[in-house]
Amino acid sequence: MDTKAADPLLLDVQELVSYTDYLLLLTGTSGPHVKALADALLRRAKAEGIPVVSQEGLQTAKWALIDFGDVVAHIFQPAERGYYDLESLWVESPRVDIPGAEEAPTAQFFAS
Repeated sequence: MDTKAADPLLLDVQELVSYTDYLLLLTGTSGPHVKALADALLRRAKAEGIPVVSQEGLQTAKWALIDFGDVVAHIFQPAERGYYDLESLWVESPRVDIPGAEEAPTAQFFAS
């Protein structure tokens, strides 16, 4: 399973909310892909000693949320990312460059 996410986006919400500093938005192609992306994030966090505050949504894998404290990761399937449209909700938050993100596929590629 490829663990390359589509449309990665990192939002700086430090000035807008009190519960986290950054929101990481990722898109997986399917339920198994969302789970693989979440597993990869969890393995990386464990290897780097980053605590996981909570995690939700891995059972259905339509929208998984992993709270690392300073960063909250949202991993969506394409339809859910479009439906919840967190990019528009947080339109005023600065976007943070993610090295290599320009090489990631777009969710439109996966939409049917």
